[in-house]
Amino acid sequence: MRAVIQDRYGSSEVLRLARVARPVIADHEVLVRVRAAGLDRGTEHLMTGKPYVMRLGFGLRRPKNPVSGRDVAGTVARVGSQVTRFAVGDEVYGIAPGSFAEYAVAREDKLARKPVNLSFAQAAVVPVSAGTALQALLDVGRVQAGQSVLILGASGGVGTYAVQLARAFGAEVTGVCSTSKLDLVTSLGADRVIDYTRENFADGSRRYDLILDIGGSPSVRRLRRALEPRGTAVFVGGENGGSLTGMGRQLRGALASPFLRQRLALFMAKERATDLERLTELIEAGKVIPSMDRSYPLDEAPNAMRLLERGQVRGKVAITV
Repeated sequence: MRAVIQDRYGSSEVLRLARVARPVIADHEVLVRVRAAGLDRGTEHLMTGKPYVMRLGFGLRRPKNPVSGRDVAGTVARVGSQVTRFAVGDEVYGIAPGSFAEYAVAREDKLARKPVNLSFAQAAVVPVSAGTALQALLDVGRVQAGQSVLILGASGGVGTYAVQLARAFGAEVTGVCSTSKLDLVTSLGADRVIDYTRENFADGSRRYDLILDIGGSPSVRRLRRALEPRGTAVFVGGENGGSLTGMGRQLRGALASPFLRQRLALFMAKERATDLERLTELIEAGKVIPSMDRSYPLDEAPNAMRLLERGQVRGKVAITV
């Protein structure tokens, strides 16, 4: 089968199209015929091997799984002997390591029925980013109706879902992004949008009950200035958290949190079918719509990754197979 692979860590230049053997499934796994795959920051981290601590689980010198991608949408081609939730031909979406390929393997507990009102490309850009946003808001942020929520990085993959989900849960949402993406965040339903090149969200004029810090650049002190006295800040991702752990700033915040009235929460997303099922309900109800910038065929996956590296993606990008 065709797949996008890498035999070393590095930038998008390490990605190439090749032919590899079709994967074999275990008892609790599903073989998915890939119709589309999503591109996200996690896939970029797996490509570069940074932060370095992640190599302990994914390969010290080179990736254990040479096939790129994690988000997937497609049809079930085969099921393991212990699989009970899916049958051959079902349309599904979820997490399948190595999804930049014609076929990929997913655990049964990391797949859900594809929303009927989404194309495969739209569905493929949901699982990782929307699941992260959902958990950050509910499980960690404990968002409640009527609260004020600030989302830093509102135009990115996780941010575009966080804006919509926070609104769906009844919060008042302020999104922070660059000038060129103000229209996108406004279209997602944000009550207020801040251009970080012109305004300072932490100038003291307004405080928030909950802040989702997606991307990781403001100092902990600056975040606290924008928080209510008993507000919560959730660190989502760590693009500027250092090459070793990627979480230097987040760890400092989490260590300080027990001594503060404000809550600074470290967050690591989980991959769960239950979250996908909840997202399916919200999507089919029209409360959440994937913000897909564009799609690329499988052989152009390196070009799509290059745009992500440069910060030139609005929302999400899909790879179609």
